[in-house]
Amino acid sequence: MDLALTPNNNDYTILVADRDGRIVGYVCYGATPMTEGTFDLYWIASDPEVRGQGIGASLISGMEGDMRRRGARIIRVETSATEAYGPTRGFYASMKYTEESRFRDFYKVGDDLIVLAKRL
Repeated sequence: MDLALTPNNNDYTILVADRDGRIVGYVCYGATPMTEGTFDLYWIASDPEVRGQGIGASLISGMEGDMRRRGARIIRVETSATEAYGPTRGFYASMKYTEESRFRDFYKVGDDLIVLAKRL
């Protein structure tokens, strides 16, 4: 994450959500190297106190708007298949991201890498 915060770094874009001057969430994304119009959503996080209040959806909306202005065609997200990531996958599904591929036992035996995508 330190690299993403380096001033004038063109590889990462960060949008921050605040409420009354307090940071309550962020999303980090960037163009995928060696592609045309493909972007990666690297990280999205929100304060547990505000989950379910639309912060994540607002961040995704802002990110997708920026990506459209930058000529994005595809957004790619990687996540885990474990039960702990079920709510995360549910959130992405609600944002219209669909599973494109699965790499079995990627993180460890029984923990697949799931690649989600959304076409803009």
